[in-house]
Amino acid sequence: MPRRFAALGIALLSLVPFQPRPAAAQSFPDRPIRIVVPINPGGGTDIFARVLQEIVGSSLGQPIIVENRPGASGTIGVQHVIDSRPDGHTLGFIWNTPITAAPHTLGARYTIDQMAPVFTVGYSPFALCAKPDFPARSLPEMIAKIRENPNTYTWGNEGLGGVMHLGVERILRRLDLQMTTVPFQGAGQTLPAFLGGHITFYGGSIVGAMPAIRANSARCLLLTTREGHPAAPDGAGLDSLGLGDMAVTIWWGMIAPVGIPADRMARLNEAFGAAMRTPRFREAMDAQGATLAPLFGDEMGRAMRAEYEALGEVARTLGLSRPPAR
Repeated sequence: MPRRFAALGIALLSLVPFQPRPAAAQSFPDRPIRIVVPINPGGGTDIFARVLQEIVGSSLGQPIIVENRPGASGTIGVQHVIDSRPDGHTLGFIWNTPITAAPHTLGARYTIDQMAPVFTVGYSPFALCAKPDFPARSLPEMIAKIRENPNTYTWGNEGLGGVMHLGVERILRRLDLQMTTVPFQGAGQTLPAFLGGHITFYGGSIVGAMPAIRANSARCLLLTTREGHPAAPDGAGLDSLGLGDMAVTIWWGMIAPVGIPADRMARLNEAFGAAMRTPRFREAMDAQGATLAPLFGDEMGRAMRAEYEALGEVARTLGLSRPPAR
């Protein structure tokens, strides 16, 4: 998925300003636009949404309101967006767990067919990070140490049944690495537990680990993208293990209720596409260790579906599938 983002996203971004805007779209929006963020303030998802709010508000001629609706691993906020009137005035800025994993593992009452893809902004690798005093300074050394001590170490993740948990668990099983999984409710809990010595490895996005990386309190050795990452010079990606086909990332994007008129969707893509080209937004992505790689409309939809189907298979293999909540 990361290569697809990188290959298609920049090209599509350059085309957005040249899409013709129908005259009917001139009156849209006619009232404030709400961007629902299905997580608490402060994390990468919330930060990116608020930077877009800051940039786009003036170009659309109406205020943009960011509304945090956390709960149930993001599914409460996503359900609210899905149930909203499809007029373009209610959108959801999300990360991928409530979209491509939650319908399989968390009892969400929706599927990806009940939401309209608007655009993605980019992605970041997940990582397994050790403290500087852990007796391994490279990915091969870390793998060897875990194999020598099965079921000795613990790794925290950002939520049972999320994209990170499913993706990394599949990698660990392929490598025959036996550790105890400790689920938390987001990086805001995982990172303090790691820094406090309650778990051996931080498991989560590079975005969530950046404070510890900058403070030299974490050494990220396993990256879940094909290649490594500049923020983790000691680490390596999955291509180094011959597991590039298992690459998985956290990515962010905008969804909407199904049924928004095409001219309004084009207006949104035009405004937000322009925002993503600004130095201000690129700086925000860089500061969080994220890679700018936008996809729009159908391209985003195809990428979503591919991940949704792949994670459904992983959830069934791991015995984590749950029926939708009633």
